[in-house]
Amino acid sequence: MPQTPDPPKPNTRRPGPPGRVAGVDFGTVRIGVALSDPEQTLASPYENYTRRGPKADAEWFRRLAAEEDVRRFVVGLPLHLDGHESPKCAEARRFAAWLHETTGVPVELFDERFTSVEAEHLLLDAGLTSRRRKRRRDMLAAQIMLAAYLERANRED
Repeated sequence: MPQTPDPPKPNTRRPGPPGRVAGVDFGTVRIGVALSDPEQTLASPYENYTRRGPKADAEWFRRLAAEEDVRRFVVGLPLHLDGHESPKCAEARRFAAWLHETTGVPVELFDERFTSVEAEHLLLDAGLTSRRRKRRRDMLAAQIMLAAYLERANRED
């Protein structure tokens, strides 16, 4: 039986083709998604996807990759404050491997510490109700994580 390669280590960047990068704030119920521009310099919130099961999830991500010309997915890795992996990291790694298998698009992992907290603070500062914050939090966290990824990648180029 062929072995599936491990997803790449966090915070690594390999030069890739131009096109959009999708930031993914992984969750077991909801997944926040952000997209870069084709030049990979700006990140914008895209959507919160509510999971519907493996088949529907696969269809949604395949369609996203095709319609938005996604050339790379970046999945947030929920590390502890000290940099060690949390129990949720194993779930994020499995999801990243599944996403690559499902879409055929390269997937990287990136440190997502503080993104949900930062998103919540921004939404609170905007005066949004709890209900409106909940609808936007995951995709805003994905945008914050993707912006950090793009900034780091562009500094390394």
